[in-house]
Formats: sequence, C-alpha cells, structure tokens
Amino acid sequence: MGAGPAGIYAADLLDKSEADVEIDVFERMPAPFGLIRYGVAPDHPRIKGIVTALHKVLDKPNIRLLGNVDYGTDIKLEELREFYDAVIFATGAMADRDLDLPGIDLDGSYGAADFVSWYDGHPDVPRTWPLTATSVAVLGVGNVALDVARVLAKTADELLPTDIPANVYAGLQASPVTDVHVFGRRGPAQAKFTPLELRELDHSPNVEVLVDPADMEFDAASVAQLRASKQVEMVVKTLQEWAIRDPGSRPRRLHLHFFHSPAEILGQDGQVRGLRTERTEYAGDGSVHGTGEFHDWDVQAVYRAVGYLSSHLPEIPFDHVAGVIPNEAGRVLDLDENQVPGVYVTGWIKRGPVGLIGHTKGDAAETVASLLADADTLAGPKHAAPDAIVDFLATRGIPFTTWEGWGRLDAHEQALGEPHGRARIKVVEREEMVRVSQG
Repeated sequence: MGAGPAGIYAADLLDKSEADVEIDVFERMPAPFGLIRYGVAPDHPRIKGIVTALHKVLDKPNIRLLGNVDYGTDIKLEELREFYDAVIFATGAMADRDLDLPGIDLDGSYGAADFVSWYDGHPDVPRTWPLTATSVAVLGVGNVALDVARVLAKTADELLPTDIPANVYAGLQASPVTDVHVFGRRGPAQAKFTPLELRELDHSPNVEVLVDPADMEFDAASVAQLRASKQVEMVVKTLQEWAIRDPGSRPRRLHLHFFHSPAEILGQDGQVRGLRTERTEYAGDGSVHGTGEFHDWDVQAVYRAVGYLSSHLPEIPFDHVAGVIPNEAGRVLDLDENQVPGVYVTGWIKRGPVGLIGHTKGDAAETVASLLADADTLAGPKHAAPDAIVDFLATRGIPFTTWEGWGRLDAHEQALGEPHGRARIKVVEREEMVRVSQG
C-alpha cells in the first residue's frame, strides 16, 4: 500500500527474489511516486530524476499499479487478505509534527507539510495559499525548512520553468515577501540540512543569503562533530563564508539564524504579528540552554518545519508517540507485541520520517527478507486470480487508475508544458487526473 519510493523499492526486491510473485502496488493518489511528486520542491529536478529508476520497476510485467484507491475507505485489511498472501504498508508521512508553542494556532501560523502540499499541487489541499506577509519566519534547520524558505524567497518567474501548476505560480507571483528568516535552536554544527541543499540557497539572482557572524560559535563537542563528519564540515564552511562576505544588493533576503529558540508566536486580533526567540548558548556538550535574552522579530507569518508525522491507518496498530507502525524487522506487531500475520511495513511509517529517499532501500530489504522468511506460514488468499481484485474495485465503483493510465497522464502533462518551453505542467485536480488517466 503506497506507490512512493518505499513501496516501489519493496516491489522491486520482491520481484528480484527467487519467489514466484505477482505484485499489486496500491496508491491513494491517481498518480504514482508519492513523495517525489508531492513532497520534493519543484526546483529540485535532480531528486525528481529518481522517478526514472522507479519507472523501470513499475514497467515490469508482474508488477501492477492500482491508483486512486484509498485504504480504509475503498478497501479494508480483511478485504485485502482475500486477494493477497501478504500486505506491505508503505504509506509514508505527510502530516506536520505538532509544536507546543504559545500562539501556534494563530492565523498566519502554518505547518511546512501543508505548504509543501500546496506548492507541489496535491489534489487534496486548497488551491490558494495566503501569501500576504512581507517578512516570514521558518522554524527548523532541516532540508524541508530550506525548501520552504527557498520557495518563499524566490520569485515566481524563477520557478516557472519547473512543473508548478498555474495556481501556484499565480500565488507566488502576488507574494509581497522581502525577508525570510530561518531559525535554529542550536549552532551551525548541529544543522540538519545537507551541503548541496544549503548551497542551492545562494543560486538565486534575486535572493541574498545572510548569516550573522555572531552565530558562528563552536564548543569542543561541535568541533568534534566537524572533524568526524565531512558533511558537517562542508555545511559549516559554507555558512562561515557567507557570514564574512559583504552583503549584496539582491532584492529579497534569506536570513539564517542560529542559537535562537522559538519562545512565542506573537499575535494581534488573532493574526501573527511577530515571533519571540530566546538566545541560547552551548552547555558544553553540544547541547544548548537558554540565556534569558529574548528578541522579537517583526514577521507576519510563521512556518514550522520541525518534522513530519505518519497517520494512523484503520485496523493497523499505531504508536501515536513515535508516529510509526510497531514492527520488528518490518513485521507488524499488535499491542501485545505479537506478530500480525501477513502484514508488513516499510519506509517512513516503519522507522519515522528521517533520512534521505535512498535510505528507504535498506528498510525495504529488511522487510522483504522478513516476508520471504515467513512465506511458508502465510495463509493463501481466497481469490488468487489476478483479475479478482480488478473486478472487486469495479463492482465497488472505484475509479482506479493504472500504470498505462499514468503513461497517458504523463504525456498530457508534458504536452501542457511544451508550448511554454517547460518539461511539464502538473495537473492538480483529482477528477481531471483520473479522467486523463482513464482516457
């Protein structure tokens, strides 16, 4: 269940095993590729290029895509058991993790995941986004925070060559933003973004990246981190170079702040009117503590990018604290830590939303190994014929899409972009995606 990288990697490994398998990959969206289509920033064609490898997997003759099928609504676990020996859940993480902060519920306070879904043209979110702020705060120093900050700071015309839909271009074009502030609670050596993501901030001809030299502080533990990790060293080196250079004259500014812990989102008449942060300092072991020195920032919107959270699936055990399905090596466990027969999990909903896309290959390998080891103990399906599930969906009146349908939608999106010199223009509306897919 799930046609993102995690689910497709699992399907590929099953196909490459010595087992005689037929694999159906279910997807809630009418189109495949999950996080690649609906979670990666549009100006990251390098990452979107992963689709080429995933495409080769779904092209395989014994792997079938069934899209626009919502688990828990269109089909339930006991019904899946009638058609399959085993089910692997690979539904990812698309919700925002909560942040306990005064003022977090004010108008103008947003979750990064919701904003990402909007600019990536997710069919289940509103078509408009309130881009009215001239100064914006982004809380967090991971890659998602940088994506959000970069999309907010860039001009709409810079993003026009990408696959952004028309409604996203119109929204960004009307944005009056001049300053985007990114806040990290700890120091630069503890930032979670990758060197490549960081350097991309400075590629825009319209965005000046600014770093306060006072934030370039390191204790003994931070120095040890630098020496132990080439990636950390590259991130810090880039930040140091930006901190000492003379400010340029690009019309928009993206500020990277460290040692600023969010204390309160300030409001007036129910709207965000500022952000209060507390200055922090090293405690001697790489961690930080507050200094009691506060600073108020004049911002009109706040985006929290403090992590994604998986959603609870009907009939499947769920750890609401960790935000994952309880499992042992991919085998789903019930509340008494007993294995749920024939049910497995992989990807972010297995281990939490950490790591890069490629890391899901290791998850898939472990899960598939567990499934294959259990093969002799699995109960056979009641309806084993390949067309049985298709007939079931048709009887339910579910307008499912297929791999062949994705080919039609893919060609349609490319045709939309061709007159404008763009690789594609993404179709947003679910009904239109299904109509084009079904021909």
